[in-house]
Amino acid sequence: MAGRRRWPRPRWVVAVIGGVAVAVATFLFVGSGSAPTGPRELTSDQASRLAVTRFLNYQAGGRAMTINVPGTAGGLSITGSIDYRREIGYGAVHGTGRDTSSDGLIQWTATTVSVHPMANAPAKAPARPPESGWSSRPLQKYGSSLDSSLAIALKLGSDRPDNAELLPQNGAAWVGQDRLDGHRVDIMTGPTARATPGTAGTGDVRYWIGSDGTMYRVRVGVASASRPVVIDFDTQKYVPVRPVPGVAPAR
Repeated sequence: MAGRRRWPRPRWVVAVIGGVAVAVATFLFVGSGSAPTGPRELTSDQASRLAVTRFLNYQAGGRAMTINVPGTAGGLSITGSIDYRREIGYGAVHGTGRDTSSDGLIQWTATTVSVHPMANAPAKAPARPPESGWSSRPLQKYGSSLDSSLAIALKLGSDRPDNAELLPQNGAAWVGQDRLDGHRVDIMTGPTARATPGTAGTGDVRYWIGSDGTMYRVRVGVASASRPVVIDFDTQKYVPVRPVPGVAPAR
């Protein structure tokens, strides 16, 4: 990318840890049965795709996603959409390997989590959120796998590309190839977070990125969970996010 404008140093997911103090390891990886043959240095094409992957999410306006959050008493699965321009997410929550006490609807921003408990939560969140029955609380900065996962998911969009030249210097690498929902993808690690307090370790943060830079899957370790958080994209049709009463998007 020589000769192009040099963007500021990458504002990767590790910035979430410093900016909102979410305990995560930077850049993301999911074990999907692939057989990595790396790590090895990124090619210029791979670095360019890694540099634009979050920007493409922002440029698209929003993405449909499923967030799988691990837990010692069973996990949570959130199926919904994230508006990367207004920094707000919305979806249906279901317990996995646990009771249904946490089932319902959820909407979140970088600072607030709002939940709407439901005895029989739908598989997909309704396009128009209910006008009542919501309770809100601050997004927790530490100790919550759910809140860490929500904050990470919001930060997978950026209003500008990252600097492809700096990525390898900051620890990004190629580790293998895979096929995900019919898409041939490269698996890449992002910059390491060796000295970041609260991270779950190093080398466990990776992206599944398509030939055009599209992000299809992310996995990241969080300090409050023994297993990584998995975020899959395009698991259903994207539905524009409507804020619930009293929840204000970033912009």
